[in-house]
Amino acid sequence: MSNNLAIKLRSGTQQSHAATEQIGFMKCFVKGLVDRNCFAKFLSNLYFVYSELEAALESNRNHSCVGIIYFPELNREANLEKDLEFYYGADWQNQLQLLEAAHNYITRIREVSQKQPELLIAHAYTRYMGDLSGGQMLQKVVQKTLNLEGYQGTSFYNFEQIPDKTAFKNKYRQALDKVPVDDTTADKIVAEANHSFSFNMQIAKELEEILIRSIGEEKFHKLIDNETATAN
Repeated sequence: MSNNLAIKLRSGTQQSHAATEQIGFMKCFVKGLVDRNCFAKFLSNLYFVYSELEAALESNRNHSCVGIIYFPELNREANLEKDLEFYYGADWQNQLQLLEAAHNYITRIREVSQKQPELLIAHAYTRYMGDLSGGQMLQKVVQKTLNLEGYQGTSFYNFEQIPDKTAFKNKYRQALDKVPVDDTTADKIVAEANHSFSFNMQIAKELEEILIRSIGEEKFHKLIDNETATAN
C-alpha cells in the first residue's frame, strides 16, 4: 500500500524549491556568473554536508524507513573529494572553511540521525533528487564558465553508477512510497524537507556575499535587477 510520500514531498516543497531559485547566488550560478573560488567554496561546504548525511544514512541503513531509500550509488563524498583536490591541491583538507549555515545543516542531520532517523529521508530526497535533476544543468554551466576539460572539477555531478537518471528517479519515488509511515510521520518528513531547503538557502546566501565581494555589487545587482524586470 502506497503512502504517496513521493507526491507529498514534491507538492509540499514546491514553494521552498521556487524560493531557492530566487536566491541571488543561484540566479548568478545559472547565468554562469560564478568564479572558481566561489564554486570551490560551494563544493567544500557540500562536502561537509554529504559526509555527514552519508555517514548518517549508512549507520541507519537497517532502520525500517531509512533502509528502503538507502542507495549507496548516490553517494557524493568521494566525488567531492576529487573536485576539492582539483581546486585546492593535495592539501585540500586543510584549506576548507565551514560556513555557519553548513555547520547548522550538519548539526541538524546529526540530530535527526540520533533521535528521528526517519527524517533523514527528507534530507536525502532534497539533496539527491536535486543533484539528479537541476544539478546536471549546473554542471554544464560550470564547465563552460570555468573552461573545464571533461569532468575535471565537476565530478560532484557525475553519477557513474546511475546511467539512466530518469529511471533511477522513478525507482527512488517508488521506494519513497513504500516507506512504512503514517500520515503524521509523512507530514513530519515533508516539514523536514522544507527545513533542508532552508539550510541550503542559507548556504547560498552566505556564498552570495562571497560572490559579491568577488564580482562587485554593481555587476551582481545589475544581473538581479535584469532578472526581476524580465520576470515582471
